[in-house]
Amino acid sequence: MTKIILASQSPRRKQLLEWAEIPFEIKVADTPELVPSGLEPCDAAIHIAREKAVAVQESISEKRIILAADTMVVLGNRIIGKPTGRQDAINIISDLSGQEHQVITGVVILHSGGELSFADVTHVSFHELNRSQIEFYVDKYKPYDKAGAYAIQEWIGVVGIKSVRGDFYNVMGLPVSRVVQELNKLKILV
Repeated sequence: MTKIILASQSPRRKQLLEWAEIPFEIKVADTPELVPSGLEPCDAAIHIAREKAVAVQESISEKRIILAADTMVVLGNRIIGKPTGRQDAINIISDLSGQEHQVITGVVILHSGGELSFADVTHVSFHELNRSQIEFYVDKYKPYDKAGAYAIQEWIGVVGIKSVRGDFYNVMGLPVSRVVQELNKLKILV
């Protein structure tokens, strides 16, 4: 199998690729995670993933297969990014409490034949959470590096998630089964 480059420092994406037994190495390049105005959420997630992939491609000398992803949470028409601090995380989770939202991961794979890109959408519903539950989660798990201020594989996912429609692993940050399918179509994996 060809070793790919994962253009992400996300420990969750790293773990998911390891679970899928995809050989990879990590290389990242600084890119702003800015959403251009006028883009729909799926297109915005793909745009940011593309920026990450292209930045890594430009930082290396040879052509390699590069996998990049960006995950965002969408509540109604509002894109929710990573919280700016404790109070913002509490506010975000309070907004998600008792509601259904979408988790969208845009994926870009740069390869010798060009680019393959897609977005995967998972619908997640939260139970009603009280203020003490929300504060407990934020104070103990400090979800400041997570879109939507939560990680489904942590305490809040175990006690706070009412339902998930779609790829569970997409909510963790990478729709890994679809990534494997796409890499197989490109004859990158066996």
